[in-house]
Amino acid sequence: MSSSGLRTPPKLRPDTLRVIPLGGLGDVGRNMASLEVNGKILLIDCGVLFPSDDHPGVDLILPGIDGIRDRLADIVGLVLTHGHEDHIGAVPYLLKLRNDIPVFGTRLTLALVREKLREHRVRNTDLREIDGDSLVLLDEFEIEFIPVNHSIPDAVGLFLRTKAGTVLHTGDFKMDQLPLDGRLTDLRRFAKLGEEGVDLFMVDSTNAEVPGFTTPEKDIQPALQRVFSASRQRLVVACFASHVHRVQQVLDEAVRHGRKVAYVGRSMVKNMAIARDLGYLRVPGNTLIDLKDVEDYRPEEVVIVSTGSQGEPLSALSRMANREHPAIELQPGDTVLLASSLIPGNENSVSRVINGLSRLGAKVVHKGNALVHVSGHASAGELLYCYNIVKPRNVMPVHGEMRHLIANAELAQATGVPVEHTIVVEDGEVVDLHRGNLSAVGRIDTGYVFVDGSTVGALSDTELTDRRILGDEGFITVVAVVNPHTGQLITGPDIHARGFVEDDAVFDGVRDEIAGALVQAMAEGVDDTHRLQQVVRRRIGRWVNKTYRRRPMIVPLVIHA
Repeated sequence: MSSSGLRTPPKLRPDTLRVIPLGGLGDVGRNMASLEVNGKILLIDCGVLFPSDDHPGVDLILPGIDGIRDRLADIVGLVLTHGHEDHIGAVPYLLKLRNDIPVFGTRLTLALVREKLREHRVRNTDLREIDGDSLVLLDEFEIEFIPVNHSIPDAVGLFLRTKAGTVLHTGDFKMDQLPLDGRLTDLRRFAKLGEEGVDLFMVDSTNAEVPGFTTPEKDIQPALQRVFSASRQRLVVACFASHVHRVQQVLDEAVRHGRKVAYVGRSMVKNMAIARDLGYLRVPGNTLIDLKDVEDYRPEEVVIVSTGSQGEPLSALSRMANREHPAIELQPGDTVLLASSLIPGNENSVSRVINGLSRLGAKVVHKGNALVHVSGHASAGELLYCYNIVKPRNVMPVHGEMRHLIANAELAQATGVPVEHTIVVEDGEVVDLHRGNLSAVGRIDTGYVFVDGSTVGALSDTELTDRRILGDEGFITVVAVVNPHTGQLITGPDIHARGFVEDDAVFDGVRDEIAGALVQAMAEGVDDTHRLQQVVRRRIGRWVNKTYRRRPMIVPLVIHA
């Protein structure tokens, strides 16, 4: 069931649950959802989306927090399912709007959040630690936390009891039966909650198109061993800065092969220190070294664990690929291992980094040519299993692009969930649960909120379009000085271009046209600079489009003498 074409939602009825995805449905990132019952709002997750090539100059993209800005007083809590950036990265921006919102999370998740709040100088916050067996009563919501297995320790799912019905939210999860940390997804609890009755099942969709079951984490160890054994020089391993399990495997292999380990990248250093201090990362003695000491060891004695597996332009790995890193210079014969999956939208960035590393003579090992990473999300077989044991009345797929959401809905329907009880929505679409019936009732604006340097939300699509034009088409400035009283052109027009291969002399032919258009406009009574600048813009714009088939940004400046 789709909800396209919906308008402003009606007033919420009593004892009805209203669910509004503020991010994460339609994108892989910026996950956040608002759940409201009887005027009280519970938020689930608050993450960021990293910008693509279509967002020049943007640092981060936040979920649609503007959609709840006027409802901050009604928020009773924020529940965090785990500590990945796409689920916690925007917490400081939310708490800057209201710093006393109670925030619930597991030990590792809150430790990562505390560090973010410290960096953003957000104080006087209310952080409340929970675990996989916690039960929290929060106004209209009773929240039961459920341990789940994911690619970061301490992940949880949620079971909500409300006057409108029950909700089971998986969070990001998979069903690894031999997890590295021994933390299994609590399927017995899923089944028990299914017997109690699940009115709405909100299910991770990321791998819904992938058949079978997700490969266990332990199965990549042989591939890591082969990479270590084959490497005769320096070895660089790039992975997510929050992937504690993967770093643990790298540490274990480093010890086995007699290599020291150095972390590179601010987030990697910070997160691994937190994980070690809390006991989630076991670091054998005399294994870690500082980056500044790497040159004291032979290349074959060192492993560098780096950020940048997604090709982020300013990451440590990208700087290595561009020979711009201040401390590490890769040599021919070095090995670089990309131990991560590829987030949709990052394909071009990762390809650029791989090509750059290859150009330097490094051997690049990645998921495409070796089993060096497994997903943290449940594949189709696991999702089918969950649908069969939970037997939900209604299903709303979450976390993924539209194709993932649709594939997940089809899995639910294959297990017997009626089509009319499965709903596929994107960010901003409003869904109500009333007396066991799920329906799409409207839409609110949850557009991208851009972080650009120190500004949040000020950058609009208009400015982004201007930036794309500047990058793709170049720009032209035209300066002219006129006397509107006499109708004369005093000086100019002077034309300068950037982003054009051609010399500025190519514009000699259009200068007379612009000058004539200005004189004619003044003769017709046009005397204000704005209208004269529009005359210039139209004339040179038509000429450039006709001559070069380009649409550059045009900046005309007409000055009164």
